[in-house]
This record gives sequence, structure tokens and C-alpha cells, in this order.
Amino acid sequence: MKVFVDANILVSVLNKEYPLFTYSARVLSLADSKQFQIYTSPVCLAIAFYFSEKKSGTAAAKRKIEMLVERLEIAITDKEAVLRSIKNKSVQDFEDGLEYYSALSAECDCLVTQDVGDFHFSDIEVMDAETFLITYKLQKN
Repeated sequence: MKVFVDANILVSVLNKEYPLFTYSARVLSLADSKQFQIYTSPVCLAIAFYFSEKKSGTAAAKRKIEMLVERLEIAITDKEAVLRSIKNKSVQDFEDGLEYYSALSAECDCLVTQDVGDFHFSDIEVMDAETFLITYKLQKN
């Protein structure tokens, strides 16, 4: 299964933001599973770096992003994603549109975000981290 993770999932892990950290970290840990391919985009990584740098400093933020990139797949954000985001009148937030079209180009099955409502226009499944883990029965007992 191909799963795209939004920037807020990455930020919660990099900055250990509870209670979301517990669920987000579990979702990201699925990158080690043969059943899942966990994707994100350069845009999400840039956002995550920004917030991590604010909390931990530049050197620590770079190390954290490097660790993520070694484990995650990176979806392409290209001209087509930009144009589709701009032209889709249902897309209220440009950044969300970029993420969505990056997820589509990577043929992701679902998108995991804490801002589920922002992706009301999505043709793929969108859920928060906790719901994703429950739905796919990946919750730790």
C-alpha cells in the first residue's frame, strides 16, 4: 500500500508534539514494512524542516530530515501538480493541492493528515494518523 504523509505528520514526529506524535511516529515506522511505501513531497519536507529548525536548530533539523529521507519515498512535485492545483477550483489551499497532486502522481492509495477537511476534493482516501492505524489494524495493543 502506498501512503502519502502530509507535512503536519512529519512536524509532529520531528518536534515530538504529543499526543499526535504517538500516532504519527507509528505511521512513519511503517516505512520499514514490506506492506507499505510511505511517501511525502519536497514541499512537506521543507515545511517540516522549517518547524524543526525553529525548535531544534539548523544542524539538528538537517539530521532529522536526512533520517526521514533515507526511509521515505519522495513523490514528485512538478509543473503538472502546480497547474492542477491552481486550476482545481475545489482546492482552497495551494500547498494542500501540491501535496494531493504529488500523492496522485506517486499513485498513493491514501493520504494521512491531521487536516482531513482540507482535502475535501480528494478522490483518494484521506484520514488522520489515528484513524489510519485503526482502519488498517496497525494500532499497538
